[in-house]
Amino acid sequence: MYTILLVDDEAVVREGIRERIPWGELGFECVADCENGVQALEEIERLRPHIVLTDINMPFMDGLALSRQVMNQYPDMKVVILTGYDDFEYAQQALKLKVKDFILKPVTAAELSAMLHKLRLELDEEKQEREDLARLQSQLHESMPLLKERFLERMSTMALSEKEMALRLRYFQIRLTGPHYIGLAIDTDRLDEQGGADTDKELLRFAVYNIAQEFVSEEPNYALFRSREERVMVILGGEREELLQEKAQELAERIRQSAVQFLKLTVSVGIGTTVEGYARIRTSCKEAVAALDYRLILGDNSVITLSDMEKRRSSPAGHPPEFDRELIAGIKTGTTEEVERAIEALISHNKAELTSIDQCYLRIQKTILAVMQTLGDIGCKEADVFGTGVNPMTEIYRFRTMEEIGAWLKTACRQAVLSVTATRSDQCRSQIEEAISYLENNYEDEDLSVKAVCKHVLMSVSYFSAAFKAQTGKTFIEYLTAIRMDKARELLKFTSLRTYEIAARTGYSDAQYFSVLFKKHTGESPTDYRHRTAAEQA
Repeated sequence: MYTILLVDDEAVVREGIRERIPWGELGFECVADCENGVQALEEIERLRPHIVLTDINMPFMDGLALSRQVMNQYPDMKVVILTGYDDFEYAQQALKLKVKDFILKPVTAAELSAMLHKLRLELDEEKQEREDLARLQSQLHESMPLLKERFLERMSTMALSEKEMALRLRYFQIRLTGPHYIGLAIDTDRLDEQGGADTDKELLRFAVYNIAQEFVSEEPNYALFRSREERVMVILGGEREELLQEKAQELAERIRQSAVQFLKLTVSVGIGTTVEGYARIRTSCKEAVAALDYRLILGDNSVITLSDMEKRRSSPAGHPPEFDRELIAGIKTGTTEEVERAIEALISHNKAELTSIDQCYLRIQKTILAVMQTLGDIGCKEADVFGTGVNPMTEIYRFRTMEEIGAWLKTACRQAVLSVTATRSDQCRSQIEEAISYLENNYEDEDLSVKAVCKHVLMSVSYFSAAFKAQTGKTFIEYLTAIRMDKARELLKFTSLRTYEIAARTGYSDAQYFSVLFKKHTGESPTDYRHRTAAEQA
């Protein structure tokens, strides 16, 4: 039922209209009648009718002034003017105010009923449009999380324009300001072994997402979503490149540790390189996903930065075919069995298709090009793999069978695996040696930490800790303590410094703690050690 307010300074007119119109049959209710515009405005504010039916000439406030007020304050309300022939010019002015219609006096019940019937159809249509719009908005609101997730996935995998990404980020109210960005990929390790039933696995995935959301929400600029591959993806934005890389490492470690602590579940986190601009976000995200492949080397429960694993980024030009991808993955991860399996599959495929010799040569050359590209990217020398002065692109023409080519290629690729492993070992050894040098030069700093050393040598904490223990046989703390104790013995033996002074010079602000640690390390207190060595020197 729609409502209508009647305004006319003649009581007989108002009464006639109220009594002669079958309001209920037309779908209306006449909620009030007023004798002037001032009174009408008060009732309009109180009742908010759908339609105002008003005369033009009235005391205090005429119909035109009333129409103007209604249009300004209630733009959705419809105004219909009652006018006589003498007021036709006023009616024209009313049309300029965008009033809905006007009716000439004397008005008949039939004319007014016809006008109300037409208005009811319009009101019904507008109501339906509002309901349709409200329903669409509700559906959009319900679908917003999914739409947001799908957009972020597109942004992380596809080439989109900067303008489109900026508009969509604003639409989804995602705060991701830069100019630098970095991608993280969080993946559960062997969920089939760690989880239970299918429902439990889904709950665990959701729990990992919640942990990531809890930590990431502390950041001012971020985007968080789940990919179609069931990974949790994070994009961080920031002004300074080095701080962004450090923040990504810290965040990844917190997520990894919390998954173990609260879910009894291990996850690995891949971290891409820092990029500049929206358009390159997908590059960092793809690198983060690619970094997860290196779990084959580092094992589960790892934070893996792609720059730690590869000296230089792979060339983005082209993609090798299926067999080449498996072969390259084997070379990068140091898996000889995978390399040989890929070569055998390549050879068998060519033989099964009865490919021509020329086509076989071409396919093998494409594989060799992919191997050479990988060696160059990682920093290995081609001569160490294929031999000095050997052109591998023409070397294959010496062979007459695919088996001979396969055997030669296996030998070369096994050597490539050894060369890649040696190159990475040399790089890692160099970084550990640099870390040791840093410890020896900064052992006096009581705030010296593994995090500070990793920042200095550009390694992630988890990768550094494993490599340091493997190369030195000691943990970071054990090695640092040994350096400090050696320096303390030297100062006790050759100087007259007091114990608290020696403690301060070896990185300990608490002299008592230093004394306890010294005795644990040497079997003697600092005083006993000094007396004994002094006696020996005498």
